[in-house]
Amino acid sequence: MKNTIKVLVLALTALSFSGLSFAQSKSTTPATPSADKKTETTSTKAKNTRVTGEITSLDSKSGMFSVKAKDKEVNLMAESKRAKGALEKLKVGDMVTASYSEKDGKMVASSVKAEKSTASKSDKSMDKKSDSMDKKPATK
Repeated sequence: MKNTIKVLVLALTALSFSGLSFAQSKSTTPATPSADKKTETTSTKAKNTRVTGEITSLDSKSGMFSVKAKDKEVNLMAESKRAKGALEKLKVGDMVTASYSEKDGKMVASSVKAEKSTASKSDKSMDKKSDSMDKKPATK
């Protein structure tokens, strides 16, 4: 009986010290700076958003323009040469799709693409159909 108690006490003592050493080694390990930077960059990384709508205002020289979507109007600023170049080809009333992200409280457009109007497509297809109907000879 005495030997069993000694063995149990020794086993419990060994387990308690090994548990303390594991807990201590985890809490005293310094966090690596690269791990902190990774979490910082993912949380502050800009989220790209797209908006499709009609241009309501446009200043191609400064790169400022507004796009009115179905439920909101977004004021954007083009900083890249490519986006500013695309703005020079557009005018107020054109349908566009713009990709943008928030940077220092400003909505910065990374790309601007002109959308083809669905009304003009349907008008052109109707014109083609009417032309083809006129050219068919009557058969009887």
